Amino acid sequence: MSFLQWVLPRLGMRWQGFRRVRRQVCRRILSRAAELGLDSFDAYRGRLEADPDEWRELEPLCRVTISRFLRDREAFRRLGEELLPELAAAAVRRGAERLLCWSAGCASGEEPYSLALAWRLGPGAARFPARALAVLATDIDLTLLARARRARYQASSLRELPDAWRDRAFEREGGLWRLLPEHRRGVLLAAHDVRTAPPAAAFDLILCRNLVFTYLAEREQRKVGERLLDHLVPGGALVVGGHESLPEALAAELEETVPCVHRHRVARPPGVRPGRAVGGRSGRSRRPGRPRRRGGG
Repeated sequence: MSFLQWVLPRLGMRWQGFRRVRRQVCRRILSRAAELGLDSFDAYRGRLEADPDEWRELEPLCRVTISRFLRDREAFRRLGEELLPELAAAAVRRGAERLLCWSAGCASGEEPYSLALAWRLGPGAARFPARALAVLATDIDLTLLARARRARYQASSLRELPDAWRDRAFEREGGLWRLLPEHRRGVLLAAHDVRTAPPAAAFDLILCRNLVFTYLAEREQRKVGERLLDHLVPGGALVVGGHESLPEALAAELEETVPCVHRHRVARPPGVRPGRAVGGRSGRSRRPGRPRRRGGG
């Protein structure tokens, strides 16, 4: 535990987010240490202090992936029944032909495919047949992205899905369930580190759940969060995890309309940041400099 408390801040991460998964992460790190012929965290710490290149090996070991279809089923119910139709209606009013969404940190694809299912099998597609749903799904882990492209899943990944959705959207393939191609349509998978500049687009909806606002240090949370806001259309929505909260300065710009869903208080063009009061002072606050880091997320 003391090793994680030492190493995580140096990676731009926060120890509090790792409490429930610390044993998993520690096992990975000890396995890496054993590969190097080291038998303790203290010995591995010495290696990190002596060899800067080893940080690049360490950082992926601290990534945590817990993913399944409709993770937080109530959130996806609200997305399908309320938020997506509302955003689609706004798209109609401004003449947009599609609803553009971003699943940041998509892991092996369960989240973006869940979003596509919530649109196609919920009321959204029926109410707005002329509006397509386009989902950009990104992750830094190329192995996870390869799994997402195969779209074959264990039954445990589907346990939150209604049986009717599973039977309509999947077929059995050996011991796995394969998502049918028509339900993958509109989902574009791409490699991207959420801590770097976002894709050059303005999104109606951004899902950034159980990643940035759980594992990254608050300084990085603010920096990434401001970038996410800059890439929302006026009135767009940012969805976070059920146990996550936004940094105070970031939350001041948003309104939590329902749990986990944050909307702009005042519509503004993407890329234009309004003045705001932070700590009793009005106006735009200076963004903190990015700390030096060594890996991805």
